[in-house]
Amino acid sequence: MTAGARLPAAARRLPAAARRARALAGVERPDRDLVATVRAELAAIEPARRCCRIAERAGLGTAASGRARTPVVGRLAVRLLEPADDAAAAAAGFDWPTAAAHCRVAWLRGVFLARGSLSLAYGRTHLEFVVPLPEMVPLADRLAELGLPISRRVRRSRGVLTWKSGDTVVAFLRRLGGAAATLDLETRSVAHSLRGHLNRVVNAENSNLARSVASARRQLEQIELLRHSADWERLPRSVRAVAEARRRAPEASYSELAAQLDASRALVQRAFATLEARALGVGHGRPG
Repeated sequence: MTAGARLPAAARRLPAAARRARALAGVERPDRDLVATVRAELAAIEPARRCCRIAERAGLGTAASGRARTPVVGRLAVRLLEPADDAAAAAAGFDWPTAAAHCRVAWLRGVFLARGSLSLAYGRTHLEFVVPLPEMVPLADRLAELGLPISRRVRRSRGVLTWKSGDTVVAFLRRLGGAAATLDLETRSVAHSLRGHLNRVVNAENSNLARSVASARRQLEQIELLRHSADWERLPRSVRAVAEARRRAPEASYSELAAQLDASRALVQRAFATLEARALGVGHGRPG
C-alpha cells in the first residue's frame, strides 16, 4: 500500500467492541452495575394477567422472536410465551387505545427492555428509545398521554426519543415496576446533587478566601507605604486604629476587626477606603 492510499472503509470503521468500550469510558463501574440492576429487576417481573403477558411480549417486538440483544431479554421472551390457544391473541398485536392501564404498563416495559437504553455517565441520567421511524411519533404520543413528554429526533433513519431529566426517568421506571432499582437511582441522584452543592460551596469559600487574602495583602502594603510618609500623622485617629488592627491581625475579616475595635463594620470599610485613597496619592508622588 502506498503512503497516500486510504484504508478500506471496513478497516476505517471502529469495531463494535471498541465503540462500546469508548462509550463506557465515562461510566463508573457502580453506575454500570446500577443500569444492569434496573434492567434485571424489570425483566424479572412476572405479569400476573394473561393480557399483560401478551402486551409485554408485544412490546418486546422482534426481541420476542429470537432477536433479543441481551440474555436477560431473551429469557424474558421465553417466559412470556403463550400456550397455543393464546397464539391468536398474541398475533393480533397490541391496541393502545383500548388497552387497560396495567396492559399499557406491561407493553411499555417490553418496549424499554427491547429498545430502551439507560445511561448514568458523568453524573447525568439519560434514557432513550431507538425505534423504527414509523413508531417514533406514536410512542411519543403514548408517553405524553401518561404525563411523560419526551423529545424526539431522527438519527440514521431511526427514531430516537430521549429523556434527560432524572426525575422523569425515575417516574417512568417506577411506573414500570422498578421499585428497588429506582430507589437506588434516586439515592444516587440525591448524592450527586449534594456533592455538586458541596463543591459549589467549597469553591465559593475558596474564592472568597483568595479574595480576602489578596485584599489583606494589598491593605498591608498600603498601610506600610503610608506609615513611611508624612500622610500617616494626618490620618484620622479612627483610620489609624483600623490600620494598626489590620497589622496585628492580617487574616481578620472586617467584622472581626470591627469587634476588636468596638466599632461598626461600616466604619472599618470606610477606613480602608480612606487608606487606599491616601496610599494612591502617595504612590503617585503627591507631596506630603
